[in-house]
Amino acid sequence: MAGDLPAALRDSSEVGLTVTGRVTGRRITNPVWFVTENDTIYLVPVHGAGSDWYKNVAANPQIELAADSATATATATPVMDAGEVRDVVDKFRAKYGAGQVSRYYAKVDAAVEAHLA
Repeated sequence: MAGDLPAALRDSSEVGLTVTGRVTGRRITNPVWFVTENDTIYLVPVHGAGSDWYKNVAANPQIELAADSATATATATPVMDAGEVRDVVDKFRAKYGAGQVSRYYAKVDAAVEAHLA
């Protein structure tokens, strides 16, 4: 881990998520919103389980996260349980505001969690 990612995340509203393309094998980075709780980061794909980065995580769960100059690798776990996804989305609403979450996240049927420690 370069830098202290948990500390960098405290001052960030988004994290750089790098995944490996399930078809191309290419590394792809996207900025995504996140919430953290203890040593876990939660991500929600804007287009739900149909999002390309979510499909890539499902195919290859090794991800890289970056904020400022801090980076970390982690193994992501796709979350499809409706209750668990709802809990994560509630955390997003608390952090970003219900209106913003409703505006950007039209389909909330999936989430991702990864442990940072």
